[in-house]
Amino acid sequence: MNDNQPTQWLSGLAKGNPDALSQCFLECKPRLARIAGFRLNPRLSTRVDIDDILQETYLAAAKRIEHCDCSSKETAFVWLRLILQQTLIDIHRKHVQAAGRDVQREVRADRTDPGTSGCIAGHLIAQVSSPSKAIKRVEMGDQLTHALNQMEQTDREVLALRHFEELSNTEVSEVLNISIKAASIRYVRALKKLKAIMDSFSEWTFSG
Repeated sequence: MNDNQPTQWLSGLAKGNPDALSQCFLECKPRLARIAGFRLNPRLSTRVDIDDILQETYLAAAKRIEHCDCSSKETAFVWLRLILQQTLIDIHRKHVQAAGRDVQREVRADRTDPGTSGCIAGHLIAQVSSPSKAIKRVEMGDQLTHALNQMEQTDREVLALRHFEELSNTEVSEVLNISIKAASIRYVRALKKLKAIMDSFSEWTFSG
């Protein structure tokens, strides 16, 4: 969100005004779509439409509007992001349960979402440009996920939130309940660790 633009919907949202929620959601929608695309299990991307995810998120937000923290634009966005995250978890579970054992073979049975490491790995693996490497994406993804799992959990989350979801330091501090300074320091540290991980896979060719 642009902090330089006045927010007309914030006061209305604090009063539980549905029109204010609609305005808020419309403003946040491009960012929420990017987050949904990043967090959605790649194996479900052909079965689930991002717009449908956002619609379910909006309906869930409308039911919980009284719980929104409207102290700032950042807190309102973080509230919507949390509902989106919960919606994605429900969608992952629903599709795994509906498809049964065939999908259970594809999606690890102990979790219905790919986890932060899996999301980061999936995003990076999708950029592999060499056709010969593309057929090894599953193996590469497993190796990269394992390497990312060696990072400290908070650093990994900061990396996902800042670099892939494109949240601000202020929003990251709200999501993870850490100071803005700590969010900034951890992001720099996490980027260095990611670079080291990527350098260790230097035989891969990435595009973009």
